[in-house]
Amino acid sequence: MLPPRAYTFIGLNGLRALSVIALLLVFASNIVTIVHDVQAVDRFQAGKAANATDEAIINADYIVGSTVPNQPAGVFWAVLNRLLIIFQVIVLLLSEFGWPSGFFSRFFPILGRDFGLGALGIIQCLLGAAILSHHVDDFSLVAAFFLFAIGCLNMLAGLIFRNSAKIKRSLTEWKDHAKNSLPTHVAGIDIRPVASAAPSFVSSAFKSEKGTGEEKTGLGFGLAGERAAGLKGYLISRPLESLPRYAPNRTAAA
Repeated sequence: MLPPRAYTFIGLNGLRALSVIALLLVFASNIVTIVHDVQAVDRFQAGKAANATDEAIINADYIVGSTVPNQPAGVFWAVLNRLLIIFQVIVLLLSEFGWPSGFFSRFFPILGRDFGLGALGIIQCLLGAAILSHHVDDFSLVAAFFLFAIGCLNMLAGLIFRNSAKIKRSLTEWKDHAKNSLPTHVAGIDIRPVASAAPSFVSSAFKSEKGTGEEKTGLGFGLAGERAAGLKGYLISRPLESLPRYAPNRTAAA
């Protein structure tokens, strides 16, 4: 049986996978909508130039078959709206993958690692509502509904897990926790690796020996050493010649 932390990890990553799918669907649907809007505007302009367009169609609030309002600069604002939605979707996709983390921590902290999923869910709901507020095709309708539903789930997860949601679903944090959870003692014996301690001990011993060698310089056992000892008040006497105890006596041998 898996620990509770594993179920949390799987659930949050499953929600992240659904969020990525919803964002990709919205990204694709907005590109399709831009293409359809441009084609509808071209047909409208061609019919208007040929004076073949009905008066009711010319005075309509929206260009037929598009989400473009029939007003001055309506095409510009409609296309700009779709481009801004695509840009926001790209930013949300990058935040879901957590790359680049330093960029989000500095410029978009609410989408960074230190914040939960509540802000992400709010932005997703806003994008879904912005798309659903217009008459769109079936593909865009389904994608926007799906994104809005995932945004609600992200807000719920943000309320439950708060700022630790992204940490609980992080793969690197899971690996680090697995390393820290390894046993360090078996039957009272320390099994932690000690290979890293040897280089530091050797380097410290080498440095201490090197330091003592640089600080102290000997004069040896020659005349220079004897003179230095005499200046300091030490008397050096020549040792008496003697034989070891186990050596035979010369007089007896003679």
